[in-house]
Amino acid sequence: MSHKENLYLAGHSPEVLSWHSSRTAANSCAYLLPSLQPHMHILDIGCGPGSITLDLAALVPEGKVIGIDVGAEAIEEAKKAARERGLRNVEFEVGDAHELRFEAGMFDVVHAHQVLQHIGRPEHAVRQWRRVVKDGGIIACRDADSGSAAYYPETADLAEFQDVHRKATRARGGEPNGGRHLVAWSRGAGIDRSSIRASASVWCYSSPEERKYWAEMWANRCVGSESRKNMIDGVHATEQDLDRFARAWRQWATDDDGWWTLLHGEIVCHV
Repeated sequence: MSHKENLYLAGHSPEVLSWHSSRTAANSCAYLLPSLQPHMHILDIGCGPGSITLDLAALVPEGKVIGIDVGAEAIEEAKKAARERGLRNVEFEVGDAHELRFEAGMFDVVHAHQVLQHIGRPEHAVRQWRRVVKDGGIIACRDADSGSAAYYPETADLAEFQDVHRKATRARGGEPNGGRHLVAWSRGAGIDRSSIRASASVWCYSSPEERKYWAEMWANRCVGSESRKNMIDGVHATEQDLDRFARAWRQWATDDDGWWTLLHGEIVCHV
């Protein structure tokens, strides 16, 4: 994917890829699974370390799945995971969501999880995806909506972090509230509204284990991933700010009253 149009704030560090590896077809694209058939050919865009992609491959044993991602590091992790699972109907390669190399009508399904919010021209990307889907095929997308976050306790530091993170994402060309834009982006790409089925689902973190998982992911991005460098370089936060945000996340994780939810938009487009 183009470095100018696909600037993922968090980067592809081992810590980020490890967090992405917890995503599965069951917890990340349940809305799509009833539409799958064993013979289908699927393109998984923004596949990361391949955890969802490999689950999709297992669900289409008579078909084939190709996963593409901007990050070469992610693709290497995905290939390793495929070897470990012994799946033979899946391939991975570095690829550009805006300029797909594939022939027209090559896939039954194009799937993208947490992609459109991070790329520069989402409508152009969806047009490309439409090109490579067979007539009667499916484009399926799921994106978080950062502005929908509901959490407790509502501390000033966590509220400030949310604001800083959204500004930094937009400054790099993304849209952190992507979930609410999925229908509009698809219509802007020429897909008729009657062909779009929209739904929503949520992530919820409340148990001690869930709170620790969620908080450590964000705290680590404040102190040790590309997010820290990108937010500092973009003059969105200082080192002291980010250290303070990390402490706030870890403090939130220790509170047994803690609760965090995040809405996701989902669409299935029959094209």
